[in-house]
Amino acid sequence: MVNRLYYGDNLDVLRAHVRDETVDLVYLDPPFNSNATYNVLFKSASGNGADASIEAFDDTWQWGPSANNALMDIAQSGNHKLHVLMQAMKTAIGENAMMAYLSMMAVRLQELHRVLKPTGSLYLHCDPTASHYLKLVLDAVFGQERFVNEIIWKRSHAHSDTKQGSKHYGRLSDTILFYSKSNDRTWNPIFTPYDESYVDRDYRRTEPDGRRYRLDNIQGPGGADKGNPFYEVMGVSRHWRYSQKKMDELIEAGRIVQTSPGTVPQYKRYLDEMPGIPLQNIWIDIPIINNRSKELLGYPTQKPIALLERIVSASSNEGDVVLDPFCGCGTAVDAAQKLGRRWIGIDITHLAIGMIEKRLRDGYGEAVEFETVGVPKDWASAKKLAVDDPHQFQHWACWQVGGFPLTKKGGDKGIDGYFNYLSAGGAIETGVISVKAGDNVNPAMVRDVGRVMQRDGHKLGLFLCAALPTKGMEAEADSHGLVETEFGRFPALQIFTLSELFQGKKPQLPPLLSPNKKAARVETRATHKPGAQGGLPL
Repeated sequence: MVNRLYYGDNLDVLRAHVRDETVDLVYLDPPFNSNATYNVLFKSASGNGADASIEAFDDTWQWGPSANNALMDIAQSGNHKLHVLMQAMKTAIGENAMMAYLSMMAVRLQELHRVLKPTGSLYLHCDPTASHYLKLVLDAVFGQERFVNEIIWKRSHAHSDTKQGSKHYGRLSDTILFYSKSNDRTWNPIFTPYDESYVDRDYRRTEPDGRRYRLDNIQGPGGADKGNPFYEVMGVSRHWRYSQKKMDELIEAGRIVQTSPGTVPQYKRYLDEMPGIPLQNIWIDIPIINNRSKELLGYPTQKPIALLERIVSASSNEGDVVLDPFCGCGTAVDAAQKLGRRWIGIDITHLAIGMIEKRLRDGYGEAVEFETVGVPKDWASAKKLAVDDPHQFQHWACWQVGGFPLTKKGGDKGIDGYFNYLSAGGAIETGVISVKAGDNVNPAMVRDVGRVMQRDGHKLGLFLCAALPTKGMEAEADSHGLVETEFGRFPALQIFTLSELFQGKKPQLPPLLSPNKKAARVETRATHKPGAQGGLPL
């Protein structure tokens, strides 16, 4: 079966769509408890008007019915340890933002434990403000004996905000808590290169062809007491770590050498045969994403693909199922796809879903196989989204017509998004989008869009509505005339309906340009393509 990308609350999706013990690896990077609002910024191509940003998520948590609901679910779950812990935490720290955050996380971690196979692992990415609380929650969910590692990841370069009045050491790291469902977890050791000074010191000898090696002791540790055989090698009698037959084979292969007559023979160990240093729990070697990074997409909490490739490689095998319940811009999904794993991604914003869909198609082409669940597939489901969540409907609609949504709720005189398009001589200009989800549309709404266009110098505008336009609306749009471009003539202000969208039609616009960076094409080996070992656990 194909991979799946879900739009919706991950708690609802997990309960409704993912069966018990069907996932091999969970990676989650939930919004941190940092009291921050994260905005994704899309620059205006023409420089006219304000840049457009969209609130990706707001991780300021507040105590309320949702948090109380989560605690009630935990009380009824049968996990007595977790219930006692959460009640103790509530008593200790009170009904505040941190407790709301921990309640939200605890109920979801229970579901993630449920869906993990006995051989599965979970990696929880968090920051130091909550990692100590989350470790207690994970101990109660998984059992403290299932704790494997606390990984410290260096996420940024050294910087200083001392001039701004800070009174703390530089904050450069995130915490990744690693737990397993059982001791029989999937594990593929990862090795890192040796330090150059170590290589220069210990592998200083070279063959004529440049191959580096060192000489190692081959005497049997513990001598006769440990059962090591005693015999003569190259005129030297000792207890050796190899049988005489094995020793003869090594001598024949040129792997046993004597630096001078009478000295104890040694084993010739080549550098290129050594795997490297086993990976430790402090990770400082992963390239940091910055404004010059090729993989930068513009999402506020994007993680390097190398970080996720490391986790996916270590704790899953090809054909395994990787689940990311807070998938953001899809780095874990991308790493799973690249490494031949099957995957499930979940996010609660259409911004994230749209970016992941584009990222996968940019990186792997239209042949990449996945299904998006929970987004409108037809006119009826689009109308339902418009009624249930007009704000998310606006975001979804802007992506569908090739644009990008505007900032927070409210907008600017009915403007809900923008689109970038090619103009004369290869210049890039910006048009405006207004989205109306309701049935009560009228000419004044179209007129408002025209006024914004005139005020901010936009030549093109798009009025996207769920209802059929009235004759008055069409007349108002037509009054703005046509715009002549080297790609043809286009209505300056056109009305486009949901019905036309689901008929496969597109607005009449010049060639559009994506507002965010295009993901680099990903090259995968044949062995990295997902296998056919059964379907996804849905």
